[in-house]
Amino acid sequence: MHTDSAMHEWQIEPREYARQEARRGRRHAYTSLDPARTALIVIDMVPFFVEANPYVRGIVPNIGRIAETLRTAGGLVAWVLPANEAPLGRVSGEFYGPVVSQTFAATGGEGPPRSRVWHAFDVRPDDLVVEKTAYSAFFPGRCLLPELLAERGTDTVVITGALTNVCCESSARDAATAGLRVLMVADANAARRDQDHNATLHTIYRSFGDVRTTNEILDLVGRSTPSYPCRAATSRKARP
Repeated sequence: MHTDSAMHEWQIEPREYARQEARRGRRHAYTSLDPARTALIVIDMVPFFVEANPYVRGIVPNIGRIAETLRTAGGLVAWVLPANEAPLGRVSGEFYGPVVSQTFAATGGEGPPRSRVWHAFDVRPDDLVVEKTAYSAFFPGRCLLPELLAERGTDTVVITGALTNVCCESSARDAATAGLRVLMVADANAARRDQDHNATLHTIYRSFGDVRTTNEILDLVGRSTPSYPCRAATSRKARP
């Protein structure tokens, strides 16, 4: 098992910040959040991805900090895992080839879903744990997450996990299309290369959501007024 870790050298170009500031009069789209209506979405932080990539290992502490702070303020943490099938459905074998397709179908690991989350995380009983059968956790019919968040009145999602430019970007795009406020955390997502990571941050910031650091997310939560609404019962499929 690899134990080294790394963090991306991330950036959004000054000209893109300037363009958004000219458009809306401020750098960041979302300047406040209600913890009771906010969910931290942690995507694919399972051994298959964490063990293979030092950038994925590097974001573990930041995800843990956000999870603990948001829970304390009355927010929700949702752990999203790959289901045991390839993400492109019936065309996966043709697209990836049979060997890679079978590999992708096994990325989620074995055993109860809660046991598959990377061991360094503290998965609490009130957290959601759901599986997805596509790259996106928000594509209709491929994950229970959208319906479970709607039951709780969630209007804001904080996207973290791996890989930035695949499952995290796909989820952020679909969440935004569904009308949710999307915040992608620059230092709590991980790709294989800085250029892949930064390309996604630019795309999300430009067209789909806000891009913030871990410390900025913690500050937004800290400046909010905690509230503790009565949540609907979680479905058994989401709470294995």
